Amino acid sequence: MRAVVIDTAQTLPRVRVMPAPVAPAGGVVVRVAATGMCRSDWHGWAGHDDDIVFPHVPGHELAGVVAEVGAGVRRWSAGDRVTVPFVCGCGRCEWCRSGQAQVCPDQQQPGFTHAGSFAEFVALHAADTNLVAIPDQVGFAAAAGLGCRFATAYRALVGRARLAEGEWVTVIGAGGVGLSAVMIARALGARVIAVDRNAEALAAAAALGADHTLRAAGRETGLAPRADGIPQAVHDLTGGGSHVSVDAVGSEQTCADAILSLRRRGRHVQVGLLPPIDGHPRVPMARVIGWELDVLGSHGMAAADYPAMLQLIERGVLAPDRLIERTVGLEEAAALLPGFDSATVAGMTMIDPTR
Repeated sequence: MRAVVIDTAQTLPRVRVMPAPVAPAGGVVVRVAATGMCRSDWHGWAGHDDDIVFPHVPGHELAGVVAEVGAGVRRWSAGDRVTVPFVCGCGRCEWCRSGQAQVCPDQQQPGFTHAGSFAEFVALHAADTNLVAIPDQVGFAAAAGLGCRFATAYRALVGRARLAEGEWVTVIGAGGVGLSAVMIARALGARVIAVDRNAEALAAAAALGADHTLRAAGRETGLAPRADGIPQAVHDLTGGGSHVSVDAVGSEQTCADAILSLRRRGRHVQVGLLPPIDGHPRVPMARVIGWELDVLGSHGMAAADYPAMLQLIERGVLAPDRLIERTVGLEEAAALLPGFDSATVAGMTMIDPTR
C-alpha cells in the first residue's frame, strides 16, 4: 500500500510503498476512503507524543470499508462502511464495559500508538467496541471528520459542559474542532462567540451561525496571560461572561483567555492539547477558585455515544460535511503536515488516499 511515513520527529514526511497491515485478533483492517488532517497530527510529527515510535504513519480520524476481519470479531464483516473514534478502547476494562472507552487505560490510538490512516489501509483493534457503522446517507469524508474533531466538540459541549439552550458559549479557535463546536452549539440553541486570529476562519464561523466573532492578536511570547483583550470583549458582549468556554487551540494564552471569559460559576472545557514545551502552562487558578469555575477535560468520544450525534446528522440538524475546506492526496498531505500548526485553514482538510 501507499502511505505517508515520518522517519523521525520533525523530518519531512514521504509517501512510500509498504506492506499492508494484517487484521489483529479482535480487530479489522479498513480500506481508507477518507482521513482528516488536524493539529493533533502536527503534534505527533513534532515529537510531542511519547507513544509514537518512528518511523511512523500518522492519521487518526478516518472512514472507509472493512477489508479484512480478524479472529473473534462478531459484529462486523468485510464490506461494512465504518468509522472509529480516535481513542480506541481495549474492550475489556471497566471503562470500556461502561461505555467510557475514551478514558480506557489500555487504549489504542491510530496514528499515535500504532500506524495510522494516512495510508490506503489501516489496522484497528477491538472492533466490536470501537467501530461505528456509517449511515448510508452520510459520506465517507463527513464520517471521517467525526472521529476526532466533530465528535470531540459534540462531547465537550453535550457530555462535559452540558450546554443548555440560551446559554452563551465562547469558542476559542475556529479550526476543525472550533467550527464543529460553533455548529453544534447553535443547533443546541446556544449563543456563540467565536475567536480566532484568522479572518477567513472567523468568516466561516459566522457562516455557521456564530452570533459574534472576535479577532485575536498574535501570541504574546514570554508574557503572562492578560485579563483584558478577548476576555473583556466577551464580558462586554454577554453582560458578565460566557456560561461555557472551549479552548480548541491548546496554548497558555488561549486557555487563559477562555477561562477569563467565563462568568461566575461558568464551565470551561479544555480540548486543545497543552504540551509542556516551555514547562507546564500557567492557568489562572485564582479566578477558577474565586469564581467557582468548573475546568473540564475532554478527550474525544466513545463509540457508544455516537448514536445520538448520528441521529442529528441524519435529520440534517448537524452537517459536518459543511466543515470540509479542501481534499488533498497523500503527496500533498505529506507536504502540508510540517506547517499545519501555522497554516491558514478555515475548516477541515481531508485526505483521499486514492488520489
